[in-house]
Amino acid sequence: MMEELPRPTLFDFHGVSMTKYFTDNWDNIQNFKARPDDILIATYPKAGTTWVSHILDLLYFGQTGPEHQASRPVNEKVPFLELSIPGVPTGKDLADRLPTTPRLIKTHLPVQLVPKSFWEQNCRVVYVARNAKDCAVSYFHFGRMNSAQPEPGDWSNFLQLFMEGKVVFGSWYDHVNNWWEKKQTFSNIHYMCYEDITEDSAREIDRLCSFLGLSPSAEEKQRVAAGVTFDAMKQNKRTNYSNTPCMNQKVSPFMRKGKVGDWKNHFTVAQNEHFDEDYKQKMKNPALQFRTEV
Repeated sequence: MMEELPRPTLFDFHGVSMTKYFTDNWDNIQNFKARPDDILIATYPKAGTTWVSHILDLLYFGQTGPEHQASRPVNEKVPFLELSIPGVPTGKDLADRLPTTPRLIKTHLPVQLVPKSFWEQNCRVVYVARNAKDCAVSYFHFGRMNSAQPEPGDWSNFLQLFMEGKVVFGSWYDHVNNWWEKKQTFSNIHYMCYEDITEDSAREIDRLCSFLGLSPSAEEKQRVAAGVTFDAMKQNKRTNYSNTPCMNQKVSPFMRKGKVGDWKNHFTVAQNEHFDEDYKQKMKNPALQFRTEV
């Protein structure tokens, strides 16, 4: 298992801020051979990746009995494609070895860096976006507890870095905008919002099923909805990353709050005004709106 890692330094990689833990295996990642029935779960960090991964895992494989659920953590069942950390199998190798059909694969890559075989094979992509303020707060706490992340500094320092896109996987603004643009030309993208899932998970699971062509029974849907509540996932060793040594859950739990609007406990009035001004400059598309409260 990975131990506490030396904190990496950020560098510019094809115009995106990255660290070696996501670029060291780059040629192999880019040459990844997607299959037509693969499902790619794409998100900016801290936007609900584990949540949607668990929803999809339960929808597809919840019926294969409790041994599937109990056997392996979500990060093995849904490999993190670009992850490359010394001493553990790379995300790409884990994805290549997945025995399931479909394969569920996660990525945080900006759309322009996704391996081209996903587009060539016309794979289905589930993209999850979360409002920028809550995303920034969650990413800050994640940086504090995860030694695979650069040192975040204090909150005001991190917020400035977030606004400048000087965080791992780059600018939130570019990420959500460019994936939205891709959806206009690539019809196999289902674009979800964290806030919508929080508001009504049953409705969002229905929409997901309709995109994927699944028709689970009412009982199955109920079982999935019960298994993916925040409290259920916080208690579940397979989804709470409690066995990941590079994460110090005493500093901040991986499953921290799972709420919409926690940003209000972090942003000062001045920070909020500055952030809103900057946001207006970067988010010009009227079709792409995020809710900062539900």
